[in-house]
Amino acid sequence: MNDSSMISTEFKLIADWIPKKSRVLDLGCGDGQLLRYLIDRHEVTGYGMELDPNKTILAMQNGINVIQSDLNNYDLNYYFDQHSFDYVIMTQALQVVGRPDILLEQMLTIGKNCIVTFPNFGHWRNRAQLLLRGQMPETETLPYHWYDTPNIHMCTFQDFEKLCAQKQIEVVARTVVNRQHNSTLAMRLAPNLLGEVALYQIRRK
Repeated sequence: MNDSSMISTEFKLIADWIPKKSRVLDLGCGDGQLLRYLIDRHEVTGYGMELDPNKTILAMQNGINVIQSDLNNYDLNYYFDQHSFDYVIMTQALQVVGRPDILLEQMLTIGKNCIVTFPNFGHWRNRAQLLLRGQMPETETLPYHWYDTPNIHMCTFQDFEKLCAQKQIEVVARTVVNRQHNSTLAMRLAPNLLGEVALYQIRRK
């Protein structure tokens, strides 16, 4: 069993939303650390999907069933039938795919529930850098330069929730945290201004 102290706070927050014995798909699973934790602690079954061949090998060595595939192929429906999973998880990848809206639709076809996490481009530090310096933000949450960032679709929490409303997607739960994955009353009162990272649990209405 994995040492829970090695698991990120973000993964622990996600795990709190996953009931025991769920069927889980982890998109962009990396070395499989989250799925391994869920298997050990929540007795889940499922798969990971990962593009990087080296990370795919690490996940397999971690005992994870992994499909090597690019999320930008939008081929989830090719691999899995409708409602194959209780939960489809995608952490810190929504903003790096070409069409997040299409991927969300596919996730909600093969999964009864989905969990996504992403950084908030509307955080006050990002706004301040744009306003005062006239430059694209560079923060600990968004550490890249404008020319080498993998983030091609930066959004705010309000942007995401507007997309959910347009797509008839229900927000079941939301947790807004800072880069240390701690939350405060101020963040809960003004999430789009003060939150740095969001965790959403969603499903079709």
